Amino acid sequence: MLLLVAIAAEVLATSILPRTHGFTAVLPSVLVIAGYGLSAYLLAVVVQTMPVGLAYAIWAGVGTLTVVVVGAAFLGQSVSAWQLGGIGLIAAGVALVNLGGQVH
Repeated sequence: MLLLVAIAAEVLATSILPRTHGFTAVLPSVLVIAGYGLSAYLLAVVVQTMPVGLAYAIWAGVGTLTVVVVGAAFLGQSVSAWQLGGIGLIAAGVALVNLGGQVH
């Protein structure tokens, strides 16, 4: 559950990032920094009980997929077939890391 909150915080921060105007707009900048800080903190908590490679793969993969969806749905960004293919490869990579288990 904490990993999902970490992902949500990172996605929210990334989605607000264009509104910072290069960190010259104060409120969006504060929200971005707070979102990334919360995300990093929660990821650090999660890796105490989950392998860091697996936690990071899920965090990065799901975060990337969600940011692409948010960009397309709410920020007017287009998504090409190449980008969709890349998202598919990321999802496959996360699945493979998850299925790989721990190496002893």
